[in-house]
Amino acid sequence: MTRTAVALPATALAFIVIGLAARFIGGSPVSADWLWTVGLVLSGGPVVWGTLRGVVVGRFAADLVAALAIVTALLLRDPLPGLIVVLMQTGGEALERRAQGRASEAVRELEAAAPRLAHRIGATGVEDVPAEAVAVGDRLLVRPGELLPCDAVVVDGRSHVDASRLTGEPIPLSVSPGIRLMSGSHNLEGPITVSALAVARESQYARIVELVRTAQSSKAPLQRLADRYAAWFTPLTLVVCAGAWLVSGDPIRVLAVLVVATPCPLILATPVAVVGGINRAARRQIIFRHGAALEQVGRVTVGLFDKTGTLTIGRPRVAQVVPVPPWAPGDALRLAGAVEHGSSHLLARTLVEAAVAAGPLPEARHVVEAPGRGVSGQVGKRDVAVGSWSYIVDRYPAAAADFAGVAPDGVGLRAYVAVEGRGAAIVEYADALRPGLAEFFERLRRLGVRRTVLLSGDAQPNADAVARAVGIDQALGDLLPEEKVAAVQALLKRGERVLMVGDGTNDAPALSSATVGIALAAGGGGITAEAADAVILADDPTRIIEAITISRRTMRIARQSIWVGLGLSAVAMAFAAAGVIPPTIGAVLQEVVDVAVILNALRASRTPTPTDS
Repeated sequence: MTRTAVALPATALAFIVIGLAARFIGGSPVSADWLWTVGLVLSGGPVVWGTLRGVVVGRFAADLVAALAIVTALLLRDPLPGLIVVLMQTGGEALERRAQGRASEAVRELEAAAPRLAHRIGATGVEDVPAEAVAVGDRLLVRPGELLPCDAVVVDGRSHVDASRLTGEPIPLSVSPGIRLMSGSHNLEGPITVSALAVARESQYARIVELVRTAQSSKAPLQRLADRYAAWFTPLTLVVCAGAWLVSGDPIRVLAVLVVATPCPLILATPVAVVGGINRAARRQIIFRHGAALEQVGRVTVGLFDKTGTLTIGRPRVAQVVPVPPWAPGDALRLAGAVEHGSSHLLARTLVEAAVAAGPLPEARHVVEAPGRGVSGQVGKRDVAVGSWSYIVDRYPAAAADFAGVAPDGVGLRAYVAVEGRGAAIVEYADALRPGLAEFFERLRRLGVRRTVLLSGDAQPNADAVARAVGIDQALGDLLPEEKVAAVQALLKRGERVLMVGDGTNDAPALSSATVGIALAAGGGGITAEAADAVILADDPTRIIEAITISRRTMRIARQSIWVGLGLSAVAMAFAAAGVIPPTIGAVLQEVVDVAVILNALRASRTPTPTDS
């Protein structure tokens, strides 16, 4: 919330209080009127100016009646009612700004996380240069733990590279000469030498930054709920004002009608209810970044979901252990876990977790790790090795025949275990689905989400298998970030209200493009959370059901509050037009209506009881 947003209602309140003191304590009505007039000009001027600017560009908003009341109060030298109108108008707008929240900083976060430095290999050795200074064809050294500064192809070295931020695929990629990599990929183990295929500003990471920037700048603002009701309430108010003038010829009656008709219920009801709904959602670890997201998520018609890390756990786990007779799966796994225990590699940690679950691990000695390939050591009196096919077969050629008879179908990620130079087991890795997803998608359909689509950077067969398992209508695989954005935009052009759910950097452009983007961010989320409209601080996509139900209840309460407020204002308008209610009393009555509206709207922050609607 800006200082200006707080300053206007604070100024109006201060002049009201000082004027009342001058009138009732100092006994000077003239001084009070003078103070209220100065306060009305200072605080009401920006309100009137902002409304006029909106009218010029065709914005027929809820502020128009308030601006007319302020101007009429000045012209009729009756400043106190106008000043009360300013207080409630600007106070409501300040609250609305709070409900709308802060603008996304996704582009800034993306740019801050971009690779900045490259190690260029030249005739005299390795020199550090800015990433933007790399030219196509330059040879670069990428050390363990570093990000690739540009799209490149590996020319020397072996390692595992984590590209999950870009592709969404959690399984580290085993890289060797000839493998192409995208900028922003994370080198996990051994040093590799790559040849640049594109300059940094034209590489994949830079394209993701530009996609997010374009999506955020082109996203149309949501029309305020207050303005939608003002489209008919404001003309009705002007008709009543004209009738009061024609019947009585008394301008004070016109001011009284404008004061009681000032649409504070329109301005107050929605932000009060939305702030309450946001607070209730936050108690369930659902963080809405702005009020429009809370309003819109209850109206979505199509749900788009990333696969890895959203519908799946997001990191590889041991799916099965295929033993080579006479080995038992648990025995081979414990020996493998013993030598992997000291490794920092992601797959090693996963294997050790599975091995510990199978039983206590024996102690390993003389452990030697070949980065990116495997690890070997001695467990008891046995020599044990775990690693890639090439690592095991290069060391123990006889193991190839042992594995040939038991190798499972498919081409998933595997580790091979050899004991005493012979094959002992094959460990297969896979990403596990989160529990309860089939029921979750069924509940989404009952809530009115007509269609669900899986958007994944993973291979199409894997995407199809996940979609079938959880009940998603359609699966699209092998997608780059820009292709996810295209899928979102195609649905938006058909008039759908699109929910996009994801968790990785590759999802950020699609999250920014959708009607509502929701990020799963149990660890804080970073870039993805900044690009999204809402963040779930738990690894639980099923909480989207709660987000939708909270949204619908919040907006139902907001609309109830608006109708109650406008109904009471309409009754007061009739009495004001008849000359029964003077402007100052009308302003006070309007504040009573506002209090009633606020009290009803505050129900949105409460957890509903079975009898609460």
